[in-house]
Amino acid sequence: MVARSQLSDTQLNRVFRALADTTRRDIVARVMSGEPASVSMLASRYAMSFAAVQKHVAVLEEAGLVSKHTQGRERIVRANPEQLARARALLLQLERLCVSRFSQLDAILAEPHPLKQ
Repeated sequence: MVARSQLSDTQLNRVFRALADTTRRDIVARVMSGEPASVSMLASRYAMSFAAVQKHVAVLEEAGLVSKHTQGRERIVRANPEQLARARALLLQLERLCVSRFSQLDAILAEPHPLKQ
């Protein structure tokens, strides 16, 4: 059994690279759990410059985890839960593969083996 994803290797690399950073994970969590947020509102939540938060949002957007839309003078960040679900599906496949392999190992180890003398 080989784990397959709906995402290309490049897309998966972008998703996991984006999620490897604490601030980016927090941004994703904020926009997933609430209303879409402006970049300036997000920036006010972190002890970093507006430009730094913009760069984090750009990495998330490149990974397809969020999208930005102009609304008046604001750039609104919205979550893309479908992309996160695709990455989650791959992780679930990998988990099932791992559990299956351990189950096979458990079965082998549970078999009685005659002692050699």
